[in-house]
Amino acid sequence: MVNEHPELKETISDRDPHVHAEPDREACVETDISDEVKKGFTLNDQRDMHRMGKKQELRVGRNFRLVNTIGFTSCVMGTWEILLTSNTQGLKAGGRPGLLWSLIWSYCGQTFIVLSMAEMSSIAPTAGGQYHWVSEFAPRKYQRFLSYASGWLSTLAWQIIVALDCYLIGTIVQGLIFLENDNYTPVRWQGTLLVMTSSIGVSAFNIFAAKRLPLAEGIFVSCHFFAFIPIIVTLLVLGPKVPAQEVFTGFTDYGAGWPNTSWTVMVGQVTGLFTVLASDSVAHMAEEIENASTIVPKAMVWAFVLNIPPTFAALLAYLFTMPDVQGALDSPTGYPFIHVFHNAVGHTTGAMIMVVIILLLMIMITISSLASASRQTFAFARDNGLPFASLIGAVHSTLHIPMNSIIGTCFFSMAMSLINIGSTVAFNAMVSLSTVALMATYLISITCLVLRRVYRNPPLPPCRWSLGRLGMPINLLAMVYAIWAFFWCFWPNSYDVSAENFNWAAVLFVGVMGISTVMYWLHARNVYEGPVARIDGRKFN
Repeated sequence: MVNEHPELKETISDRDPHVHAEPDREACVETDISDEVKKGFTLNDQRDMHRMGKKQELRVGRNFRLVNTIGFTSCVMGTWEILLTSNTQGLKAGGRPGLLWSLIWSYCGQTFIVLSMAEMSSIAPTAGGQYHWVSEFAPRKYQRFLSYASGWLSTLAWQIIVALDCYLIGTIVQGLIFLENDNYTPVRWQGTLLVMTSSIGVSAFNIFAAKRLPLAEGIFVSCHFFAFIPIIVTLLVLGPKVPAQEVFTGFTDYGAGWPNTSWTVMVGQVTGLFTVLASDSVAHMAEEIENASTIVPKAMVWAFVLNIPPTFAALLAYLFTMPDVQGALDSPTGYPFIHVFHNAVGHTTGAMIMVVIILLLMIMITISSLASASRQTFAFARDNGLPFASLIGAVHSTLHIPMNSIIGTCFFSMAMSLINIGSTVAFNAMVSLSTVALMATYLISITCLVLRRVYRNPPLPPCRWSLGRLGMPINLLAMVYAIWAFFWCFWPNSYDVSAENFNWAAVLFVGVMGISTVMYWLHARNVYEGPVARIDGRKFN
């Protein structure tokens, strides 16, 4: 399936005859950057940056190698932890089998998206990710607008993902407090303060411990892959068991009210869709990864595959030891998984230890997610896609990290947490928007890639990680799945729609697209050229 072009192996003397207007070695090597920034900056990395018209400014990631890059991607995805902490909607609409089967087909469909993104990340290994790929592959007439819209959607999605992760940390802490003292009543403003504290903490780590991020990712991934073992062993040994029929075929509607089972499960699949997202996280770290054009796609695919076994192991243990789904959904802790843990071990201390393990893993996931979000935001600002672009797109002169973007991400998460004080519905709607927005960026970028394959004007640039002849069918299947997921993400949580259960993601998505369109025609079209304008020094109109 994958072809790694031998003519593009990492050698100083190598020249690829297929690269358009390939510059000589001196033209590729950047001489105005410090030795610290150059560390791990290989010749192939220099070629890629030169072709994309980018200057190497970031330091830490060229210290990333394959193993800790896989670790980083795995932590951002955090599939089994995210599934345990964010499965309420999936359980409500379909019950145990609804959650299980929707995750299975979500993994199947997302596989084609991951493979498509892996190839695009090898062609253009840049922190911009989707909006850059759209700029490269879209028809010239629509390059700037589609790239600009994709940049806004990607920025919004990743900012909301960080806000969600911080929200989970803060409210899980509240759940722990309730376990210790069942007289405690979780209050929204207290949860908001905890969310703000978590946002500040993970941001501080990304700023002051940035140099140690590759080492930290090695620790993170070890915890990610091995911490689930004591969790599932404890559940399976101590917890009550339900018959296999209830897990695999006992579809149930717990209050969603849809007319039939199929409809119920389709609406509830949003949990599965959200769980398998975020493989593009490593693409946004591409400018900080040594030999990025091969390491990024490999890490993207391997992290996705390696996360499958622990995710299903944790899910099956969780479902088989949940005798009362409605009781778990109604848990005063706010989280079904905390109810299941407490019910399995039978005492508070043991349950708290298990929840603390999940909490620590969520902190690790959030640290990695913020790193990706800040790099994506930095890249889009660097290309004049955001207001205050010169400020957000700046790199700290001594730390060599996009510190302003990290701080901005922190403030965005804190602002999002304020919404929770007034209404959890509004906050949950913004969270749903992240899935829709990210899926939209996948769909736009892959569609543009398909058009480029069809019309070949100009042909796709060569890449060191290629899907070969399977590229077109994989891309088409990815588009079908993205359209399917995009459609179902807009459905309300219940059949009897009200202000409390309406899926406001549809309104917010249309609103964001409308605002970005207005901003583009009023201002951005005069300052935003799109990354493709800098490729090989060419300017497209």
